[in-house]
Amino acid sequence: MIISMRPHAPKHEVEHVCERIHEFGFRVHSIVGEERVVIGVVGTGGDVTSCLESLEATPGVERAVRITAPYKFVSKEFRKERTVITVGKAAIGGNEFVTMAGPCSVENEKQIMETAYAVAEGGAKILRGGAFKPRTSPYDFQGMEGEGLKLLAKAREATGLAIVTEVMSDRDVELVAEYADIMQVGARNMQNFAMLKVLGKCGRPVMLKRGLSATIKELLMSAEYIVAHGNPNVMLCERGIRTFETATRNTCDISAVPVLNELTHLPVIIDPSHAVGKRSLVPAICKAAVAVGADGMIVEVHPCPEKAVSDGAQSLTIEGFHAMMKQLQGYLALWASERTA
Repeated sequence: MIISMRPHAPKHEVEHVCERIHEFGFRVHSIVGEERVVIGVVGTGGDVTSCLESLEATPGVERAVRITAPYKFVSKEFRKERTVITVGKAAIGGNEFVTMAGPCSVENEKQIMETAYAVAEGGAKILRGGAFKPRTSPYDFQGMEGEGLKLLAKAREATGLAIVTEVMSDRDVELVAEYADIMQVGARNMQNFAMLKVLGKCGRPVMLKRGLSATIKELLMSAEYIVAHGNPNVMLCERGIRTFETATRNTCDISAVPVLNELTHLPVIIDPSHAVGKRSLVPAICKAAVAVGADGMIVEVHPCPEKAVSDGAQSLTIEGFHAMMKQLQGYLALWASERTA
């Protein structure tokens, strides 16, 4: 349910409504705006119909509505306005298309520093880099872990770029949050519910990647876990799904962007590198991401992809990244005009 209070309803009326909700066996999640308070009612405790009827008659309540979507807090029924997540110099979900770029894995100081300076020069606002790496084979490079996080922090200090990096376990959330500006949840952990609950309390924005075989509803339900546990700053990432097609690494579900924009107020990011797995195809998917209304993109860039310890085939060279960003300028100008219209 959503309870919309009257404009400038006094604090005691809001508190009384919350007390009534608790009496019916439900939980409360409030959003305080400049003019009004909107209260989300969640849980399976009581009689929804009786609760709605009672609240509609309670002083200070303007409207009480049942939410039909199974995901409550991330639904547009709960919040019509877009969520804007401020990270460093970027406002994700706002009036600027945000680019995140960097290597798949942090390999050494020279590599991450060179890449950080280069992507900042090319227009990126956020540096990506994996310190903890989930790999299909247990024999592949697993990441520099804590040392990698320290190198990312050093790159942030030198360039001013914010940091997005992956967290793989609920045990690592506190450590990664100490260094990261955005906590990335990889596709294989999209339904790691124990970790999602902890991320709800981590105090950092979360980028939640869609699972390899996950439906959009499942993605939104995973986001609901994070928001319901106290963290409203969640962005969704379409990174390609597994289908019968073998021409690309995954199948980029570009339609997921407008679908999500209809269903949720959360920002939507495209990961073209993992979606296609081929360097030559990345710029086309980036153009498509802008065209369909994504809020940003996360792209893999490496100073020497042929020597990369992971994902070299899909990583742009520094020169290729700069060329692509120049190609996108016209698309981004149109995106900005439509967003602010």
